[in-house]
This record gives sequence, structure tokens and C-alpha cells, in this order.
Amino acid sequence: MNRLVNEFVKEKVASTNQKYLQNVLTQEVPERLANQLEQMNWSYLDMIHHKENQRGTFSPLGAMELAEVEANHDRFYAVGLEAIRQCKVGAILLAGGQGTRLGFDKAKGMYNVGITRELYIFEQLIANLKKVTDAAGVPVPLYIMTSDKNDADTRAFFEAHDYFGYDSDFVKFFVQEMVPAVDFEGNVLVESEDSLAMSPNGNGGWFSSLMRAGLDADLKEKGVEWLNVFAVDNVLQQIADPVFVGAVIESGRVSGAKCVQKADPHEKVGAICLEDGKPSIVEYYELTDEMAEAKNPNGSLQYGFGVILNYLFRLDKLFAISDRQMPLHIVEKKVPYLDENGNSVKPETPNAYKFETLILDMVYLMDDCLPIEVERSKEFAPIKNATGVDSVESARALLQQNGIIL
Repeated sequence: MNRLVNEFVKEKVASTNQKYLQNVLTQEVPERLANQLEQMNWSYLDMIHHKENQRGTFSPLGAMELAEVEANHDRFYAVGLEAIRQCKVGAILLAGGQGTRLGFDKAKGMYNVGITRELYIFEQLIANLKKVTDAAGVPVPLYIMTSDKNDADTRAFFEAHDYFGYDSDFVKFFVQEMVPAVDFEGNVLVESEDSLAMSPNGNGGWFSSLMRAGLDADLKEKGVEWLNVFAVDNVLQQIADPVFVGAVIESGRVSGAKCVQKADPHEKVGAICLEDGKPSIVEYYELTDEMAEAKNPNGSLQYGFGVILNYLFRLDKLFAISDRQMPLHIVEKKVPYLDENGNSVKPETPNAYKFETLILDMVYLMDDCLPIEVERSKEFAPIKNATGVDSVESARALLQQNGIIL
């Protein structure tokens, strides 16, 4: 079905001289394309001329270290487990990514890390969560963020595997919002006759995507007060961890971040810090050599606690900041598109900007945070690559080290 776009879109296309979209000024276009154009945020085009994100002044911030966590373990655990029993804690699985770097063209969570048996990433994460729900005697509401590319596959995969033994009534899926890519001159790229070249809006868009799907109503109905957000690619991720939950609740803070001691000063992980005096996260590429290697009097690194993308956010504070514009990170990518004559172009070098929000910026917006150290060998086994560092190989070794049969 084709239709004309609205006058607002026509005005934007004309005023920004969109060379790949001139047809929408005079012709009807497919419904899907029209909807994308009418829903897109045209202000993004202004941002490509101001690509440098202005960060504040960084300074070091420590974390609640393992010794302190262990000394208060039982008390934190009791507080956290009670919150879980009262359904005050929900979990958000960020699973929009594909397994491209693993040579796998499905959702990364569908990847089999087993050796002598099948063991999918999704399966292991559910097993990690079930340790907590078995102890609490109640399920934790689980919300799984997918993408346009893997939503149908992910839903079917969970159904085919009977949700790996988890209560399906407590599992809901929602699709990550997509934003269009633009070329270096600010022209919105078209992927096909009925679609712009769209890409996910980054892991910082999880809460707006959840609300867009109407699941905020489900959270309120269930009485959820805290959301534990975690990434799909860490198979040792401990979810709705009562100790973590209890420590954050007892601290009186509105957010928490799990951290590990960095393997080396230049490890490619974001580091807990202060930014203009507020808890925040500095990306590894934002650290100067001097900052990365700076040490405390006891010899530890000043920026030595790396985040593992496992955060706890208080829901009322998330609602309070939900109307604030998160910082946009603009990255250069290779994006296939249709040229002005409708010919398919597959660039060999980066040709476009993609716009992403990052969850690490939410920590700064929350105003306060409890960074809490966890044991690296027990909670951090990221799968980023097929081989080498942070790979399937290294994650398998850590799973086996933790007694998980592969």
C-alpha cells in the first residue's frame, strides 16, 4: 500500500535537500517508508556537524571492594532476596545484537557455546537467573530487548526450547527502536524501495524502547521498583543477584554498577569515575595514557574498576529522567544503500553516520551510583570474538572453571 507523506516530512526533505528522498515530494511511497520518515527525529541531522560529545571533567572513583562485600554478604543477601520475593526486582536482557563477529547470522543469544552438548548463551543466562528464582521461590519478571532483525527468531527460539524451564508468563519481549543512518553530507540513506537504512539506537535506548512497547504498565502492575539491566554476551552474568540488589538498596542510592578490577590499565572496558563530581563511566578510548596508568598510594589503578554492563536502576528515577535527551554518540560505519538511480551500493569503507545512545550515560543521569566489585573469574566471561581475548574460547574456559559442563 502506498501513500503520500505528511507536509512536515515534505518540508524537511526540501529544506535539507535530501538527494535520496526527492521522490517523496511528489509521489506516493510505500506505507513502511512513509511511517519511518514521519517517526524519525530530524534533529539528528543537526548533530552531525557537532560530532564531538562534550564530556565533563573526569576524576577517579573507587568501588565497594570484594572484602567489604564479603563482610556484609549475609545482610545484603537477605535484603536483596526479600525485595525479589516481593516482586520489586525485574530484569532486562539486552539481546538485540547478532552473532556476526562469531560467524553466526542469528541473534547472539542463540549461539551454542557447548562442546559435548548444546548450551546456548540464552540457556546459560536463564540458568544463572534460575539460581536466584529457585532460592527466592518466585520468578523475576524478565524483559528481553530484541531488534527488528532478530525479534521473530528470538521469540521462536524461546518457545521451541520451552523458555529453558523459566515461567513464560514472566517473560516479555520488546523491540529496540531503530534510527536512520545518514551519509557524511547529511543525506538520509535508503536501504530499499520501502525502507530507510535503519540501525538500532544503541543500548542506552532500552528504557525508551520498553516504554514505547507499553511495558511500563506491566512493571507498574507487578509492583517492580528496580530493574537489573544486563548484556547478552557475558555468559557468567549473575542476574538479579541478591547481594548486589541488597547492597544498592541499603546504600540509599538510585543505581548500582557491577565492576571488576581491570586486567591492565588499557583494557577495553569503560571505567567507573566521577564526571563533574557525579558518578559516571569513562570509555577506555577517552582515558589519556596518564589517566589510565595513574595509581593510588596503595599501587592500585585510579581508574581501575571496569564496568561489565550489569546495572541496577530504581524505576521511579528512570521515569523521572525519561524525558531527558541522552547524549548521542555518532559513529562511522559501512552502510549499504540505494543511490539516486535506485542502484544498490555496498561500500568498502565507512560512508555513513549511525546514531547511538549508551547505557553508561544513564549512570550519570541517575545522579548517584554504588559501584560494587565482583569476582572477575566468576562473573565476567564476555563473548565478543570467535577466538582470542573475550572470545568463545575464553568464555568456555571460564564456564568450565566455574563447574559448568560443556
